[in-house]
Amino acid sequence: MKWLELLTVGVATLVAAVTVVVLYSLGVRLTAIAGDRQASTPVWVRYLAYVCFGLCGIAVLFGLYLIIPYFSG
Repeated sequence: MKWLELLTVGVATLVAAVTVVVLYSLGVRLTAIAGDRQASTPVWVRYLAYVCFGLCGIAVLFGLYLIIPYFSG
């Protein structure tokens, strides 16, 4: 068995999973900050939350593209 390739796949999986979770969490947090009526938050906070959700969705779609053989073949 090629252990270096297994380690590479494991590290890539860990990095991808952490990235998706961080992007989603940041999007949720920014949405909560933008929805707070007591604090005056800039408009760009809501748009940054949407960007985080969009990047998270793109990462998930790319993962599906890699997993499903119909699309990558």
